[in-house]
Amino acid sequence: MRKLFGTDGIRGKANRYPITAEMALMVGKATAKVFSTSGKRCRAVLGKDTRLSGYMLETALTSGLLSMGMEVLQVGPMPTPAVAHLTRSMNADCGIMITASHNPAEDNGIKLFSSDGFKLPDEVEMEIEKYILSGTLNSDDIPAGAIGKAYRLDDARGRYIEFAKSPCHVRLNNLKVVVDCANGAAYSLAPLIFRELGAEVVEYGVKPDGMNINDNCGALHPEKLSQLVREHHADCGIALDGDADRVIFCDENGEEVNGDRIIGMLALEMKRKGRLNSDTVVVTGMSNLGLHRAMKAAGIHVEVTDVGDRYVIERMRENNFNIGGEQSGHIIFSDYSTTGDGIISALHVMELMVTSGKKLSELASFMTVFPQEIRSIAVARKTPFNELVKLPEVIAECGKQLGDSGRTIVRYSGTENKIRVLVEAEKAADVAFWCDKLCETVKEELL
Repeated sequence: MRKLFGTDGIRGKANRYPITAEMALMVGKATAKVFSTSGKRCRAVLGKDTRLSGYMLETALTSGLLSMGMEVLQVGPMPTPAVAHLTRSMNADCGIMITASHNPAEDNGIKLFSSDGFKLPDEVEMEIEKYILSGTLNSDDIPAGAIGKAYRLDDARGRYIEFAKSPCHVRLNNLKVVVDCANGAAYSLAPLIFRELGAEVVEYGVKPDGMNINDNCGALHPEKLSQLVREHHADCGIALDGDADRVIFCDENGEEVNGDRIIGMLALEMKRKGRLNSDTVVVTGMSNLGLHRAMKAAGIHVEVTDVGDRYVIERMRENNFNIGGEQSGHIIFSDYSTTGDGIISALHVMELMVTSGKKLSELASFMTVFPQEIRSIAVARKTPFNELVKLPEVIAECGKQLGDSGRTIVRYSGTENKIRVLVEAEKAADVAFWCDKLCETVKEELL
């Protein structure tokens, strides 16, 4: 049974198990142990977001990797997709990103990538976890002369900037955009990239202090972005999250444009150009039924996976699909990247605005959204549903009543001690009723 890795690496409160300096040291040792089986000197690319605890974890991880003879290329604050790209382009054996993505500054985490830039397969994570929990890891057999070295990769920013700009084939000279970087990993990169391509940029969330990442800003909090778009009469607003692997837009009216709309509008354009592989998009069970109906009407098949961008990517790789993602803003373009990349996704949308001559509100109007509500409730424990009595009954009753005109999803978060409740239906009143009833049941059985 897995005890450390969740759906997106290892996560938790900084300085609390498992996000401690001691555990980071062991993660470094175990990672080096798993990847250093070939007998050659191995290398890891190591990046982080802007959390204060990143300094502690970066130092501990580096020490663990070096003690086992691995070299470390430190890139400092850098988006998660940049670390994935640099791992592949630098021919490193693995990549490590210190981040808790969209979570508050008090949290942190460790994500790992294979040499190809994709997230580690479950079996490799389990092997690393086995070594960590075994308590037998030591570096006694590494002589002093074989200890690894750490280097600062000084041109990491430039390498990623050129990579991120490569999918954009037009100048953005006529666009005025507001960019909210969530005081996170892309605080200096995103505005620079958009400006280099010609856009007029209004910056927000670009002054990280170690504790303000995602603090009422970024992809989870687009309210300020919406306000700034209207105040500056911008063409659109772009909100990244803490590690810049997801993006949410606001149109010229300040209305939110989420991942479903982004995926749909870009899939329609790719199909029109004959570039949509197998005429298929991949989404999770959280995507709105309105997207499914719009895609079906356009002759586009929708593949559905479990919640989590790793599952979307796995399905895309299995079948050579080239666009997929999540309603939350993880958008994957497999023709360009191995993971969600908020900056590249934003450039795709801005390029479509320029080439089509349409406003973002018009591009996003291809679908009619079903009323939907998502609530998160903190829980002390994640009791398996088959051990509960009332909640499964209410879920079944809700599904029966909504039938084909709605749905509900109740699941535990893979990254936090929370349970997520989603209800979607043709009528807003049905959504409110069943969401209230499900949440009341959750509180009764799990709090």
